Amino acid sequence: MSRARELVCVVDDDQSVRRSLRRLFKSAGYFAEMFASAEDYLAREIFKGPICIVLDVRMPGLNGLDLQKMLESRGACEQIVFITGHNDVQACTQAMKNGAVDFLMKPFDNGELIEAVRRALGRGAEYLRKRMERREARGRISKLAPREFEVCRFVILGLLNKQIAAELHTAEKTIKVHRGRVMQKLGVTSVPDLVRVSQHAGVSPARNRE
Repeated sequence: MSRARELVCVVDDDQSVRRSLRRLFKSAGYFAEMFASAEDYLAREIFKGPICIVLDVRMPGLNGLDLQKMLESRGACEQIVFITGHNDVQACTQAMKNGAVDFLMKPFDNGELIEAVRRALGRGAEYLRKRMERREARGRISKLAPREFEVCRFVILGLLNKQIAAELHTAEKTIKVHRGRVMQKLGVTSVPDLVRVSQHAGVSPARNRE
């Protein structure tokens, strides 16, 4: 069964490796694209779903670690499984430190590679889900007026209306109105839901004023 919403990309300058991995991923039901260099991969149109790059470490031009850094700098969602024919402990350490899913030595076990790709695609799907939640939550938060946003931060701190009114030197009934508008604009009906949306958007609770 083909997984049409997922993509595996092999980036390796060795044509025999590309041919072998194309057959392997096809047999496992993955759609795979082959690239002979990091530069060729960077020229590809951005894929919007979960994507795993099976990436050779040593290549002419940009090497695998260079590509990893470039993808990280542009906020890409690709998850990387490194493959190499060299026993390079330093490269392995650097790759894993920078977020690689796995680092496999050639010749590797096909089952081990498929499992690493499965984990990479799962991690990529989770990353995309969280990014969508964050974008959606920030869109909701942006609808708040400055005073409503201020009240929101005190609500997620856990303060009652009268406590927020004291913090902001205003009437409790005014805070009640602002609080109602916050809940309405964010589409939530409880404080736990408000906290969850705020966390997804990266909004931190207010601090009590001394």
